Amino acid sequence: MKLKYLLIFLSSSWLFAQNSFQTPFEKGNGNQTVTYEEMNAYYQELSKNFNTVQYLKKGEDDNGKPIYVVIYNPFPEKDLEKLRKDKAILFVNNGIHPGEPDGIDATMMLIRDLATGRVKKPKNFIVAAISAYNVSGMLNRGSHSRANQNGPEQYGFRGNVRNYDLNRDFIKADSRNARSFQEIYQWLQPDVFIDNHVSNGADYQYTFTYISTFKERLGNTLGNYFYNDYQAKNLEDMKKQGYESTPYVNIHGDVPDEGFAAFEDSPRYSTGYTTLFNSLGTVPETHMLKPYDKRVDATYKYMLVNLQNIEKDYQKIKQLRIENLKQYKDGMKYGIRWKIDSSKFSTMDFKGYEGKYKPSDISGKPRLYYDRNKPFTKKIKLFTTAVPTGYITIPKYYVVPQSQYRVIEELKRNRIQMTMLHKDSMATVQSYRIKDFKTVKNPYEGHYLHYDTSVEAEEKRLTFSAGDYLIPTGQPGVKYIIETLEPEALDSFFNWNFFDGILAQKEYYSAYIFEDTASELLKTDQKLKDAFEAKKSSDKKFADDGTAQLDWIYRNSPYFEEKTFRQYPVYRIL
Repeated sequence: MKLKYLLIFLSSSWLFAQNSFQTPFEKGNGNQTVTYEEMNAYYQELSKNFNTVQYLKKGEDDNGKPIYVVIYNPFPEKDLEKLRKDKAILFVNNGIHPGEPDGIDATMMLIRDLATGRVKKPKNFIVAAISAYNVSGMLNRGSHSRANQNGPEQYGFRGNVRNYDLNRDFIKADSRNARSFQEIYQWLQPDVFIDNHVSNGADYQYTFTYISTFKERLGNTLGNYFYNDYQAKNLEDMKKQGYESTPYVNIHGDVPDEGFAAFEDSPRYSTGYTTLFNSLGTVPETHMLKPYDKRVDATYKYMLVNLQNIEKDYQKIKQLRIENLKQYKDGMKYGIRWKIDSSKFSTMDFKGYEGKYKPSDISGKPRLYYDRNKPFTKKIKLFTTAVPTGYITIPKYYVVPQSQYRVIEELKRNRIQMTMLHKDSMATVQSYRIKDFKTVKNPYEGHYLHYDTSVEAEEKRLTFSAGDYLIPTGQPGVKYIIETLEPEALDSFFNWNFFDGILAQKEYYSAYIFEDTASELLKTDQKLKDAFEAKKSSDKKFADDGTAQLDWIYRNSPYFEEKTFRQYPVYRIL
């Protein structure tokens, strides 16, 4: 009899907790998302009532307002350094694009359900989430900027207060938001990472799509486990929850009926960044045309199945993250650029809608539309395997001169271990000269981004000064070090313009004066004259261009003494 009353009491207590802590989304009509003020008030109230919930200021938006992290931790120990030895950490990011607020509302419900016991208390992990990352974008509310999206009624704006798309800022870290994220990530050092989004592009039957972080960048040991075991189990469990899923439909302006390739989340993106530190990363992309309440529910369910599978596999995940580092030892080859392998693919039964064309009401020209009265299931090809198109050999050390203080600042924020030289020291190093690169014609996220960079390497004996930094590659952040310091890497610091000072020649000549000097050089330097004549014989365009000829003599003479021109100021010790 006492047990019966106890069960009734516990049941009524749970219902009271649920009703007392309904989120603003749940109180609404299913098509409204929480405001920044409502979100903070809700989490603060939750943290006052449950000692398992903490709500902490852990960063700052470009507008100066705080970025908060909510933590659900059911264990007596609150020190993360001690906790992560035996427990796993799931880290969730929300609201990077505040017009895609599904994760903000879903996470509020998830933390509440963990705190009140509706979701079973974990034994082996804690949950940490950025409640809303792009605070200034969240505050910039409207109803029309997401022209293709089905709800909610009001939402935030994609760019932050400085108009940065924060999901392109994780390596260059131009914003306070990105610098805060790096500090939060390095504080948590999570095992699993989820960044909640909403898709755009084609129409299809699925509510839930996803980007699994590029497995080749993750590394074979961890990547194969993530794709074939952990993520496969998540998706199987999502289907049991009522949500069949597809990889993010990486196609725009066309139909996906013939298949599509995996999205390469390079280090400028959130999961590309977290991959550098061996976290299993997913970007849920709920479908923009589905009702908002269904999208929130799908986002909630994906986080929920992750909780269940982390609980089962936490030890394996932690062990594989350590073992994965064995692929990145000095002397080993490292794929520095990638492309999708079109010869390798899997197939899936894709649930789409028939794509058709009809005359546009605007232009009269053919326009694409999807006929929802004609759903189909069709086998399509998925291209998810990448191959490297270039390699580097991992060195034992990189040397970064103290003059490159922005680079040093970035490395330190990301907890890269380094040693400052206490006296002038000589070393044999591999030195790069920038051979070639291309640059985008229009600004991209505040930069004129370089790409297709290539280098020439040579061995040099150089003296480095006291205060310069020696950076070993034998550390957990080895991939971050390589991807930022190797100029040929897609999102290297070089390609993001950190070193553009070396690309401009500082000294030159006046042609009317150097003409006489060049003539004298050809009379006195037979080797130079022979090379000059050979160049004219083999290159007709050069032979017809007097300015180019004079410039060639200058660049091949002792007067072209610019050691810094295109000399990459970071060095490698093999």
